[in-house]
Amino acid sequence: MPAYKFEALDADGRSKTGLVEADNAKAARAQLRAQSLVPLDVAPVSQAANDAQAARFARRVFTSTSLAVWTRQMAGLVGSGLPLERALTALMEDCEDPRQRELIAHLRSEINAGSTFARALATTPREFDDVYRAVVAAGEQSGALGPVLERLADDLEAQQALKSKLIGATLYPLIVSLIAVLIVVFLVTYVVPQVASVFEGSKRALPLLTVLMLALSAFVRSWGWLVLLALAGAGFSLAMALRSDDFRERFDAFWLTLPLIGRLARGYNAARFAGTLAMLAGAGVPILKALQAAAETLSNRAMRADAMAALVQVREGAPLANAMASKKRFPGLLAMFARLGEQTGTLPKMLQRAADQLGSEVQRRALALATILEPLLIVGMGGVVMLIVLAVLLPIIQLQSWVR
Repeated sequence: MPAYKFEALDADGRSKTGLVEADNAKAARAQLRAQSLVPLDVAPVSQAANDAQAARFARRVFTSTSLAVWTRQMAGLVGSGLPLERALTALMEDCEDPRQRELIAHLRSEINAGSTFARALATTPREFDDVYRAVVAAGEQSGALGPVLERLADDLEAQQALKSKLIGATLYPLIVSLIAVLIVVFLVTYVVPQVASVFEGSKRALPLLTVLMLALSAFVRSWGWLVLLALAGAGFSLAMALRSDDFRERFDAFWLTLPLIGRLARGYNAARFAGTLAMLAGAGVPILKALQAAAETLSNRAMRADAMAALVQVREGAPLANAMASKKRFPGLLAMFARLGEQTGTLPKMLQRAADQLGSEVQRRALALATILEPLLIVGMGGVVMLIVLAVLLPIIQLQSWVR
C-alpha cells in the first residue's frame, strides 16, 4: 500500500506531520479527517526518495557485534522509560561512527514523522532483517518494547558467540592446511629440481621415490597452472549453479549427509531456528508468522524447505511438535522440547532450552573435531615433508656408496 506524507492541523490548531498508508491521496485525506485532523498537504512518498534512501545505506553500517551492542543500549534506554525519540538522540550524540550516527538520525526523523519504530527500521532492510523488525513490532504492540529488545540483544549475542566459536575452531586447521600446501608446492617445484639436477649426469638409476618425486615436480611445473585454472573454473561453475534454487536445495541436502560436517551444519541451523522461533513466540508474534520468519533465517535451503513444509502442516491444524518430528533433517531433540512446551504451555521457554542445548552440542562437536584435526594435519604435513626429504637424500646416500 502506498505511503503518503501529510501536514495537518489538529483540533487545537497545532500543525502535525507524519506518514499514513492509503490506496490513494483521497483515502489518505479521509483517514486524517477520521482522526479529527484537517489536512493541509498530502503528498506520496516518491520512489526516487526511497531509492535515494536505499543508496545512502547501500553498505552495511552495523556489524553483527555492533548491532547487538546497539540493541542492548536501546533496550536499556527504552526499558528505563525514555521515549524512543530521546533514546535515539542519546545514542546518536554518543556515537563516534559517522555512518552509524547518520543511520540513527534517519531513524529518529522517521519516528518524529509519525512512524512506528518497526516501520522506521523497515526503511533500512539491509541493517534490520525481517526477524529483527518482527520482534520490534511485537514489542511495540504489546507495550513491552524494552524487555523485547533485551531478549533480542541476548539472541544476537548468542548467535554471534556461537558463530565465533565455530570460526575459531576451524581457523587453526585451515591455516595449517594452507601453510602445508604452500610448503609442499615450494619444495616440489623448486627444491627437488635443484637437488636432482646434480644427478642428471650420472648414469646410475635413481631410487624409485626420487623418480616419482621428479615426475610429480615436472607435472606441477608444467601443468600446475592448468590445474589451478580448472579448479577456479569448477569453483565458478559451482557458484553459478548454486544460484538456482533447485540445485542449491539438492546441494544443501547432500551437504547434510556428510559424516562430520553434515552433523555440524544440521545442529547449527537447528539451534538458530529454535532460538529465533523461541524469541519470536516469546515476544507475542503469531506462531505462523514466527515459523515463517524463523525458517527464512536458515542458511541451509533443504532445512528451510522442511521448515516451510512444517509451517503448512501447522496452518492445517497439526501441532508444532508433530510437524517438526515429521522432518527428519531436524534433530529429534527439537520436536521433543516442542512437545513438552505445547503440553505445559511454555513453548518459548522449551524452544530456547532446545536452542541452548543444540548450540552447546555444536560447539562441543566443533571443538572435538578441531582437536582431532590439529595433530592429524601436523602429522600429515610432517609425513609429506619427510617423503620429499627422503627423495632428495636417497640419491646422495647412494652416491656415497658408489664413491666407496
